[in-house]
Amino acid sequence: MTTLSKGFKRHITETIKVCLRDKFQNYKPETANMPFHYRLLGKDRMALFSFLQSLNTTFGTSIYEPVAKELAKTIFKEVYTQYKLGNIITQAAQNEIQKIMNNLSVGGEVNKSGETEKIRKVARSGKENKLKSVKVDLFLVSKKNEVFMFDLKTVKPNKGDFISYKRNMLEWLAVYFYQDQKAKVNTLIAIPYNPYEPKPYARWTMKGMLDLKEEVKVAEEFWNFLGGNGAYEDLLDCFEQAGVELRVEIDRYFSKFKNRMKRKND
Repeated sequence: MTTLSKGFKRHITETIKVCLRDKFQNYKPETANMPFHYRLLGKDRMALFSFLQSLNTTFGTSIYEPVAKELAKTIFKEVYTQYKLGNIITQAAQNEIQKIMNNLSVGGEVNKSGETEKIRKVARSGKENKLKSVKVDLFLVSKKNEVFMFDLKTVKPNKGDFISYKRNMLEWLAVYFYQDQKAKVNTLIAIPYNPYEPKPYARWTMKGMLDLKEEVKVAEEFWNFLGGNGAYEDLLDCFEQAGVELRVEIDRYFSKFKNRMKRKND
């Protein structure tokens, strides 16, 4: 099922191409000498391997965030990436967050709506403390003024990571409620694709720390939430089309490394 219009799919495809070209222009290959690797695989292949590793590290900010921003504009009235949320949190809110984390660490029930209301009640109570500048990867406001804040993460975070993710999301609530205590706010983790497909995403590492229905969106759940049912498949088509259109540019870019090695050996 196609959700995005032909024109908008073209727009998304161009967005992907711009992001990747920008990555090429700013990318500097590893300078470490690897003579055995170079002679076995070729400098062009090693440069491509190094580029892919670098791209994986920055895919969230360099590709996923700008694409998510454009896609979300089809449904949400306000869309921001790297949104500056604020930096004031009250002592009472920090104490409540610690209580929630302590409870979860000893096997307490995960209940996002209950946790949210507990933080809401104390968000403006007690001493005001300053956090380091708090930024949200993807900040959305619906047409009904409901706020959604997403933390875009790698596809295979470990169990320990989710503890820090949970605390981070609770702090987002406290910082936002300090500014608007009556707001309808949701804080979530987004995992862009499912590495286990066609099997379901292995969510066992999240259990006991995250509310799987209220705090996590994986692959189709995330992209379809941003752009409507069918947006995920449309988005995959856009990535494929961008790859086809950039193939010559990509080959030309990495052939430079092969030519350099050839000239060195002549």
